[in-house]
Amino acid sequence: MSTAIEWTDETWNPVVGCSKVSEGCRNCYAIRQAFRNEHMRQPAYVGLTRKLADNSLNWTGVVRCLPERLTIPLGWRKPRRIFVNSMSDLFHDSVPDAFIAQVFAVMALADRHTFQVLTKRPERMAHLLGQDAFVDLVLDAAEPFQALAGHDEDGAFHWPSWVIEHWPLGNVWLGTSVEDQQAADERIPHLLQTPAAVRFLSCEPLLGSVYLSPDWMMGLDQLICGGESGPKARPMHPSWARSLRAQCAAARVPFFFKQWGGVHPGGDAKLDGREWHEFPEGRLP
Repeated sequence: MSTAIEWTDETWNPVVGCSKVSEGCRNCYAIRQAFRNEHMRQPAYVGLTRKLADNSLNWTGVVRCLPERLTIPLGWRKPRRIFVNSMSDLFHDSVPDAFIAQVFAVMALADRHTFQVLTKRPERMAHLLGQDAFVDLVLDAAEPFQALAGHDEDGAFHWPSWVIEHWPLGNVWLGTSVEDQQAADERIPHLLQTPAAVRFLSCEPLLGSVYLSPDWMMGLDQLICGGESGPKARPMHPSWARSLRAQCAAARVPFFFKQWGGVHPGGDAKLDGREWHEFPEGRLP
C-alpha cells in the first residue's frame, strides 16, 4: 500500500506483529498502527497488541504470516521502491525459514521493483542468507508464483540459473536499524556479513551519537537518519545528525535526513536549513 515514508514508495506486509528487542523499540510506531488497525476491524491485526496499566501499548508476541499477501508486488506493473514489513520484522524468530524464502522468491520474480528489507535481527539474516541451502529454498518456493510473474514461457527465462547467477538479488536492499552506539556495535558486523547487493542503515530513531568505523563505511551504500516521532518522542540532538552527515560525506555514502521528530513537531525534514537527500556520484542512483 502507498505510504508517507519518504524513502520508499510502497509498503508490503506479508508478516505482521513483532516484539521489542532494544531501546529503539520503546515507542514503536508499528504497535500504535497495529492497535488502530485492529480497532478498525482488520482481522490480520487482531491479538497483536495489548494496552498496559499505564495506557501504553506493547506487542503480545504474536507474529502472523499472511500467505495471501505474498503475490501483491507481482500485480504492481509500474516499478517502485517497496519497504518490506513495515509492520513487523522479516527475520523475527517466529517467521519460518520457508516463509522468508517465499518472500525472497517473490522479490526475485518481481525484479522490476526495488525491495528494501530492514531488520533489528541481522544476526539471523546473516546466518540464513549466507547458506547455500537458502537459495534452494527460494527456488522451491518460487514455483507457485512463476505463472504470475509475467516472464516469458518459451524458455528465454531460465529461473533456477537466473537466481543462482544473480545471487544476492540485485533488486533487494538489506538494512539494519541503529539507534545508538550499542546497536551499531552489535548489528552492523552482522549486516556486513550478509550477502547483499545493497546494504543500508536506518538510524531512526537516533537516540545518541554513533561512530561508524571506516571499515563499516566501506560496506555501506546508504544511511537514513531521523528523530523519533509520535507521542513521548525522545529528542534527537543536532550534533548526532551532523556527525553522521559528516561521516557519510567523508566516506561518500549517501545520506538521507528524514525528520527531526519530537524536536521539530510536524516532521521538519531540513538539517541546517536544507534537505539532505544526497546521492554522491558512483553510489546509489
